[in-house]
Amino acid sequence: MNEEDQDLVLVDPTSELHREFRDRLQRPQTLDGLTVGILDIKKDPGEIFLGRLDELLTGRGVKVKRYVKPHFSWEAPTELKQTIAEECDVLIEGLAD
Repeated sequence: MNEEDQDLVLVDPTSELHREFRDRLQRPQTLDGLTVGILDIKKDPGEIFLGRLDELLTGRGVKVKRYVKPHFSWEAPTELKQTIAEECDVLIEGLAD
């Protein structure tokens, strides 16, 4: 280790000191009668895949609602998360990389 490395400080970008672990929610047996939310995180080319997924689900009679985060590296705003929780039964979040 050289002198420059001794001054190196690593920072956790999540600011989480203690992670909260939760059990996974049980997946529904069917999407019949449910509203499926699709959250686009704004990372290309996610909108192409999510658009196609929307078409396929809608074509099968599933009610779909679309949402978009302001930026892929930002956490979704609290208001957006609350809206999704109120309006949807299931959420598909488009991730990238």
